[in-house]
This record gives sequence, structure tokens and C-alpha cells, in this order.
Amino acid sequence: MRIALFITCVNDLMFPETGKAVVRLLRGLGHEVDFPLEQTCCGQMHANTGYREEAVPLVRRFADVFGSYDAVVSPSGSCAAMVRDSYPGLVPRDDRVASVSSRTYELSELLVDVLGVTDTGAYFPHRVTYHPTCHGLRMLGLGDKPLSLLRGVRGIELAELPAAEECCGFGGTFAVKNAEVSTAMLTDKCRNALSTDAEVLAAADNSCLTHIGGGLSRMRAGMRVMHYAEILAAREHDLGPSAGHVDEGTLR
Repeated sequence: MRIALFITCVNDLMFPETGKAVVRLLRGLGHEVDFPLEQTCCGQMHANTGYREEAVPLVRRFADVFGSYDAVVSPSGSCAAMVRDSYPGLVPRDDRVASVSSRTYELSELLVDVLGVTDTGAYFPHRVTYHPTCHGLRMLGLGDKPLSLLRGVRGIELAELPAAEECCGFGGTFAVKNAEVSTAMLTDKCRNALSTDAEVLAAADNSCLTHIGGGLSRMRAGMRVMHYAEILAAREHDLGPSAGHVDEGTLR
């Protein structure tokens, strides 16, 4: 199977370790992963703010860049949902766009549904709670796929997040346009996260983790945020002699 990594803008610019973790994880499972250098933004920020016509060239470019691959994987429920859910409506009756859209997966979908993987061989000896982000939960219907993969990680202690399905308040420009409401939602999410006594809060979208992580940092809570792909790619030799301690090097 020819797999291509769609890294997304946020990850490419701010969280490159997440993309590296996806490649390391899939290659460790015996799959080759390409990174097409011609990829650009998927057009989500254009379409979501009303610039649907401006998003169309990006949709067609995505089809050009990724159309020859058997599967496209993205470490972002948000951008994967854009491709799968929104592309067919933006460019109707385009078989090429529809085809690549149907072969684009969020990481847990590719692992569980396509590759049949539930144990990635990971080792991460920390207490972790998981936040299911809105696009993955409501648009992709990921269900417990990410959690099922985290349950297979050796050494991990999973703590259930109260009111897990509630939005964190980010929502792209929602956090800017509705700052007071967003902050109230974030406060609830941080309070629930802290009640778990977890060391790490994991999620499938670094955009949401940026929002939650900012709230936790301002509270000086001591809890860190981490994309779950990096946990699934963690190995015992990666953690070194201080494997029981979560530090900046481990949780970049």
C-alpha cells in the first residue's frame, strides 16, 4: 500500500514532531510513507470563513498531489474531516476529488480500520487522559479508535476525562470572535482535565491542544499536552534512564 502523509499547516509550521511520529510509527509497522512536497493547505480556513470559491483551487491541488496514493493519512481530525466531509460539496461531480477524499484517513482510522492495527508496540509509562476533538468525534465518527490504540500502549495509565465530549472552545476563529465564551469553555475543559490527576492530556488535533495547553500553562497546572501519535510512536529506548519522568525532551 502506498501511503502519503498529509501533515497539515498547523503541524508543519508548529508541531513537526507529530508528523515525524506518524512516519516513524507507520514505518515501524512495516509500511512505507511518502511526504509529497507539493502539498499545501487543504483550504479549511478559507471554506470555514466563507471563502468557498477561494478554497476550490486548493481542493483540486490536493487531488493532484495525493491522487495516486492508495491512502492518505493525516494527524488531524479537523483537516481529515475537511477533505472527507467538505470536499465533495465544494467540488461536486468531480470523480477525482471524490476518490482521493474517500481514501483520506485520520491516523486512528488508518491504523484500526484499514491496517487492522490495535497494538503499535508503544511504551509510555505515564498517566494520560484523552480529549476527543470535535471534528474527529462529530464529523469523522472516530468513536473510541484513538482510545483503543492508547489502551494497547505498555506502561500507560489511562484516566477518563469528565465531560470528554464537550468542546474545548477553540473552533478556529471562534476563539477569536467569541473570546469570552471560548474562555469559559476552556476553563471547564481544563478543570475537568486537572480532576483526572493525569500528567498528560492527549488529543488528535494540535490546534485544540494549543488552546488547552495555553489554558493549563496560564494556570501553572503542571499538566502537559501531547498529540496521541507521539505516544503511539514512543518506545522504551526513546525515554532513556528517566523514563518515569515527563520532561520537555520527551513531550516536545
